[in-house]
Amino acid sequence: MEVKYIQKIAEKLSFSIKQITNIHDLQSEGATIPFMARYRKEATNNMDEVGIGQVVEQIAYFSELDKRKETVVKTIEGLGKLTPELKDRIENCYDSTELEDIYLPYKPKRKTRATQAIEKGLEPLAKLVFEQGVENMDEEAAKFINEQVKDIKEAMQGARDIIAEWVSENEQARNKVRQEFTETAKLSSKVLTSKKEEEEAQKYRDYFEFNENLADSPSHRILAIRRAEKEGYLVMDINIDKQTAVDDLNRTFVKSNNPFATEVKKAIDDSFDRLLKPSIENEFRLASKNKADEEAINVFAENLRQLLLASPLGSKKVLALDPGFRTGCKLVCLDAQGNLVYNTAIYPHPPQNDWQGSVSELKFLVDKYEIDAIGIGNGTAGRETEQLVRSIDFGKPVSVFQVNESGASIYSASEVAREEFPDQDVTVRGAVSIGRRLLDPLSELVKIDPKSIGVGQYQHDVNQTRLKEALDRVVESAVNFVGVDVNTASKHLLVYVSGLSNTLAKNIVEYRAKNGAFKTREELKKVPMMGPKSFEQCAGFLRIPGAENPLDNSSVHPESYHVVESMAKDLQASLEDLIKKGELRKKINKKQYITESIGEYTIDDILKELEKPGRDPRAQIEEFRFDETIKAIEDVKPGMTVPGIVTNITNFGVFVDIGVKQDGLVHISQLSNTFVSDPNEVVKLNQKVMVTVSEVDVPRKRISLTMKDQQKGGGGGERRSGGGGDRKPAAGGAGKGQPKKQEPLNPFQAKLAELKKKFND
Repeated sequence: MEVKYIQKIAEKLSFSIKQITNIHDLQSEGATIPFMARYRKEATNNMDEVGIGQVVEQIAYFSELDKRKETVVKTIEGLGKLTPELKDRIENCYDSTELEDIYLPYKPKRKTRATQAIEKGLEPLAKLVFEQGVENMDEEAAKFINEQVKDIKEAMQGARDIIAEWVSENEQARNKVRQEFTETAKLSSKVLTSKKEEEEAQKYRDYFEFNENLADSPSHRILAIRRAEKEGYLVMDINIDKQTAVDDLNRTFVKSNNPFATEVKKAIDDSFDRLLKPSIENEFRLASKNKADEEAINVFAENLRQLLLASPLGSKKVLALDPGFRTGCKLVCLDAQGNLVYNTAIYPHPPQNDWQGSVSELKFLVDKYEIDAIGIGNGTAGRETEQLVRSIDFGKPVSVFQVNESGASIYSASEVAREEFPDQDVTVRGAVSIGRRLLDPLSELVKIDPKSIGVGQYQHDVNQTRLKEALDRVVESAVNFVGVDVNTASKHLLVYVSGLSNTLAKNIVEYRAKNGAFKTREELKKVPMMGPKSFEQCAGFLRIPGAENPLDNSSVHPESYHVVESMAKDLQASLEDLIKKGELRKKINKKQYITESIGEYTIDDILKELEKPGRDPRAQIEEFRFDETIKAIEDVKPGMTVPGIVTNITNFGVFVDIGVKQDGLVHISQLSNTFVSDPNEVVKLNQKVMVTVSEVDVPRKRISLTMKDQQKGGGGGERRSGGGGDRKPAAGGAGKGQPKKQEPLNPFQAKLAELKKKFND
């Protein structure tokens, strides 16, 4: 990449030229973003994945821009119109919109009114009119009457058509109209009268007569209006005040007060209506769509990241239930590795109502398969099934969890599921997915198309290529952040490991099946097609629990093993002692091991990893209970304060499951007593929160919630989990930081204390 582009990227992102150059070089050598962020900190100066990702995107942008420049130069050169000045302008252009403006007058066109007029020989007349230096318009126009141009009127019309195109292709004119759009554009929408009464149209009724500044329109609103337009219910428009824009153009192009100037004004007016305004409006339609897409994709990506990094139960024996009424509850028992060992169905709910039989079956299976935890899908009959399970005395502690089952049905019918369970039907596969999500959300969710997981915002309306790229990057980041047990990981998980292709992931699984578990990282080099570069990229992210070399189960990269071995040797200790004994590690002089290739960042990472090698960075899972008095939306009443779980985060608010089929919405204005610009600053996906019901619309199945403090006078007392600030949430979502002096509890605090006691009990 040319130095000028590297300088531009450094300027734009406020990074050093050296950082950009190093990232470009590493990427050219095949390094992935997770690898650069984790193992090349000296080269990137400790940039995180977000920063490196921004650089990579800018490198791609300027690479595409450079290719486009080549096409533009070649085309103009072919027309014989490439001057040294024009070539210099193109080569020193850094903006794709500006480049297209430069290219526009030379761009091959389909037949237009202007090209037809030029074919009739009217271009010289257009130049005379545009220059406005001649007084006798009719006399000049009459010179152009011929077989193709029958009279002065037709000649002048052709001249105006040519001028209109010149104006529309003029960079200054385009930039003036762009500026007007930037500063004053209005987004409006109107309902199509013929569609107004249709039931499907009603969900868009807020936009039946809508108008606001485009600059103020949030992404979800733009995407909603565009969707309604696509479905044929609304007409969307982005507009500016025509007179203001045309007056500005007249000041630019009208140079006199003669009859030709009048013709120029007519041409400008026509150019604005027919060419300029539609063209720039399309730009702003696309720009607003792209911006809305990016915001929606960022929301989706952040939600997905949080979901993938949700707390795992770990290696426990699990009984999973996929609840249902008429068809019963599909039940599976999984071993600690997530393998299916037994499946059946129970029918505790109507119409069968076999409550006692279901209780007996559950007690028997928990005992027989030594079950540690029970996972229950949170869909239809989920609360009723949870009530059944919690009513049983298993004679030993058995944890009970509600599991988000979004996308489980997609998985159960997928090729991946058919490959894993060719002899089982979709209901069994769905129940297995629920159980495995409890054991390890990350390992199971990577098998499902992220769009089907249910944590997005208009995910089907955004650019699908861009969405896939962003979500794949999130999955890759999450997988490499946690690390992967190479001896248990499926090929669907391995494919997201840095440096591993589909083929390599498949080869690892096949090698493992043929030769048994990997005993060392070095053995990975024996996998077919595992070259030095692939090994370099993946080795640090693959773990081998129980390996003879403890570093093989850590995030220390094999290229740095010699550093740890030197540390141990200098302390006259073994690797095991160095890991187990903190007092030994305190004696290490970091500077002693810094070299040209291994800097302080790498040494710090090594020492941090030696404290707890192979540790899972995800938080520990916690049990949670909904308010047992609430089963359906009819049970929900304004004023209730209840526990809930955050299920989706959008730009306009947060959706919270309070134990009924419909999630409630905490609007962004109701998240905290203080202003909130980004809901992610306040809550995280799967966080336990306390919410108060502010409104219930049973017919429309909508629940409005608030997380604002409900103390008298509207003051802020104790802040609950998710209410902002830097307090960490306690179990069950209650906030920490109680005042030392105990004061009488108001009704809200009393309810909160009551619920906390239930959780503790």
